[in-house]
Amino acid sequence: MATLLDISQPHLHVPTTPFRNEPLTDFGNAENARKMKAALTKVRAELGREYDMVIGEKLIKTKEKIKSVNPAKPSEVVGVFQSAGREHVEPAIAAAQQAFETWKRTSVEQRASLLHTVAGILRERKFEFAAWMVFEVGKNWAEADADIAETIDFAEFYAREALRLAQAKTPTQLPGEADRLIYIPLGVAAVIPPWNFPCAIMAGMTMAAIVTGNTVVMKPSHDSPAIAAKFFEVLQEAGMPDGVVNFCPGSGSTFGAGLVEHPLTRFVAFTGSKEVGLDINQRAAKPQPGQKWIKRTILEMGGKDSIIVADDANLDAAVEGVAQAAFGFQGQKCSACSRAIVDEKIYDVFLERLKDRVAKITVGDPTENKPMGPVVNEKAMKSILDYIEVGKKEGRLIHGGGRAKEAGDGYFIQPTVIADIPPMARISQEEIFGPVLAVIKARNFEDALAIANNTEFGLTGAVYSTSRDKLERARTDFHVGNLYFNRKCTGAMVGAHPFGGFNMSGTDSKAGGPDYLLLFTQAKSVAEKIGDAGPVEDSMNRKGEESR
Repeated sequence: MATLLDISQPHLHVPTTPFRNEPLTDFGNAENARKMKAALTKVRAELGREYDMVIGEKLIKTKEKIKSVNPAKPSEVVGVFQSAGREHVEPAIAAAQQAFETWKRTSVEQRASLLHTVAGILRERKFEFAAWMVFEVGKNWAEADADIAETIDFAEFYAREALRLAQAKTPTQLPGEADRLIYIPLGVAAVIPPWNFPCAIMAGMTMAAIVTGNTVVMKPSHDSPAIAAKFFEVLQEAGMPDGVVNFCPGSGSTFGAGLVEHPLTRFVAFTGSKEVGLDINQRAAKPQPGQKWIKRTILEMGGKDSIIVADDANLDAAVEGVAQAAFGFQGQKCSACSRAIVDEKIYDVFLERLKDRVAKITVGDPTENKPMGPVVNEKAMKSILDYIEVGKKEGRLIHGGGRAKEAGDGYFIQPTVIADIPPMARISQEEIFGPVLAVIKARNFEDALAIANNTEFGLTGAVYSTSRDKLERARTDFHVGNLYFNRKCTGAMVGAHPFGGFNMSGTDSKAGGPDYLLLFTQAKSVAEKIGDAGPVEDSMNRKGEESR
């Protein structure tokens, strides 16, 4: 049983230095490559083990199981997990609610210390965590390393942000009063993360919740429960008390829906598809018997992200940026470039250079660090292949167009580029979430901006141009939550690029930014009369009563 950290204990580690992003690993360095290979060997030896569900201090097994498999080798089982059902909702919420009564009263220094300790453990185990992502979701080494680096960033950043938030002051101090603004925790959170950033997003939402004093029922994705289990073990090692986070893999339609609907669930933090996000929003909006609050939803959903290539762009930089953003991690990022919108003056030469660049991308087993690995599962593969067939009818196939069978028996798909796509075509409007890029011809920059804004989403976007006027126009009129100039539209960095989108891309939560922890708290204003304020105090009170 984990024990609560004590503020008086000398091992309490509160971050005091300014936040710095965790450096990425250079795998061109022979020693780093050796460490990664050793980590892959270590993790391979641990594949196939069974993990318990953890509710409070109880380890639970269920009759039904969830099997996580390696998408590069579907016959290889990464781990076996318990499957939480509707019957586990009540005990999970009860355990989190019980822990909340103590956790909400812990000092912010204690909670920040927990995250700081987590960051230290993750640094020591970076290669191991990256190896788990290689096996479980098919990330290559660099993508997996970036994921664990972002996880460390979230731990360090949110620890410091919680300390900063605890020092908040009211804009005005009235004469004769001591006025304070206190950000207090909300309560029990349902945290429902995706599989595509299986460590960073899962851990980021969880740590934001607990560092602000909330408790969590975590329901990881069916496709990445092993990484969530390993992170849960790190929380325990760091000293997290029982029940502060409860590890509950399970069905979205039964356990997940039950969590969202439960009257003691105070808020839901979700990252995933538009369809599931909207369903959560609708379920959370309906009050249940005994519910005392309006549930809060923190929703990060899909994208249909565009890179505009203006006629004055640096073509080499634009081609490289589009290729990396479209095909990094097999296009399985909500921020991925799925549409290149190119000025007609440079359209043909851009296509020619892009075709040559994409042809250099090799597909294969990510344990061998191939640039592109598999998509996450068979269902995703079939859906992506169906979209490719639609795209072949809507436009002109430039590269790819099917399975990469030479890569093996996994869920491998060729990087696919389809040109001459109409702006309102299906593959221009619908989220594919795979290695498929639609290239659209624009008459001019004005037309390109109109096309970029013509979807229901508004997550990321980029513009390649050497014109300051065009960039400033895009700054105002390109309607996305994260906009980049002369660089790719993926790769948001904690602290520098607070992340979250507009429209059907979610509630613009801005993870990794200075506003994020506010979503996990509620502000309590406390005013105390001090000294002898006399008639002035009474006058001010009367004015307050009249206006509020």
